[in-house]
Amino acid sequence: MYSDEDLAAAVKAGVLRESDVSDFRDFMHSTYQGVADEERFKLLNSFNDIFVVLACGLVLFPLLWLFEDINLSLAYAIFAGGSWLLAEFFVRKKKMALPGIALMISFAGGIFALVQTLTVADNETSAGLAFLAVVLAAYCHWRRFKVPITVAAITAAIVGVLASIVLQLFPNVETVFLAVVFISGVIVFAFAMSWDKQDTQRVSYKTDVAFWLHVLAAPLIVHPVFSGLDADGGQQSIVIILLYLVLTLVSIVIDRRVFMVSALGYVVYALSLLLTQYGTIGNQLGWTAVIVGLSLLLMSAYWQKIRIKCVSLLPKRVRQYLPVTVE
Repeated sequence: MYSDEDLAAAVKAGVLRESDVSDFRDFMHSTYQGVADEERFKLLNSFNDIFVVLACGLVLFPLLWLFEDINLSLAYAIFAGGSWLLAEFFVRKKKMALPGIALMISFAGGIFALVQTLTVADNETSAGLAFLAVVLAAYCHWRRFKVPITVAAITAAIVGVLASIVLQLFPNVETVFLAVVFISGVIVFAFAMSWDKQDTQRVSYKTDVAFWLHVLAAPLIVHPVFSGLDADGGQQSIVIILLYLVLTLVSIVIDRRVFMVSALGYVVYALSLLLTQYGTIGNQLGWTAVIVGLSLLLMSAYWQKIRIKCVSLLPKRVRQYLPVTVE
């Protein structure tokens, strides 16, 4: 896949004219309009991506194990530095998708662990400083490689800094922590939608950035809401199922299935308790999984038609910021 930067470079070098690039974008928009509802994101170019990820792992992790006996900080520094150097070739030059994701995660993880080994402080302070270091390091990584998951990594690290501060100020107040996590999730969700609305056709890297931000936002929103409910009672189980239906509706409207996936564990547990309460015969958890699985398969089969009905009920000024609906 060619990025906008590649096309701009081709225009600057005189290989393409600006009008050719504009016509090409229009053509690709018309070509991909039929798959906008499929929530595609760039993960694999070919099996070579998997091959390279495995090879990178066989280089980085043995280096970590070899040097940790000498000095733990040195080991993590080599691990993070090696991730960056490998990205210089496989991401910046070869434009490989899956290695970009894997090397970004390994780089951020190496920086996080490195700072923690260098910090002599309590757990919350050490974690906060490590998250702050990840914010700065991941931003540099984004400026260099533009890997879509990096924006989510930066955002997650910022949330981590905030969470560590809250834990220091309110060490024994779980409700405050959950409230902050939930508010952070809502803000991340809004941030993800700001990327989504820039590419409603879902043909550029911006939709990949939005996807990973939604992956981050979903558990931040879902966990505080569902963990605050006691699923031991039938009424609470019904509340959990109703909340899941709301999340399903949001997923359909914004065309992001990740919210439904993030809450599956909660709703399966709540539904199994309801089946137990009403005295169904057999393995309640097994029957619940079958029911939920069949429901998801049915929804997947008619996803576009359901989206069209739901989105058509929204005001026009809202619809213009949502992914296109396809008949």
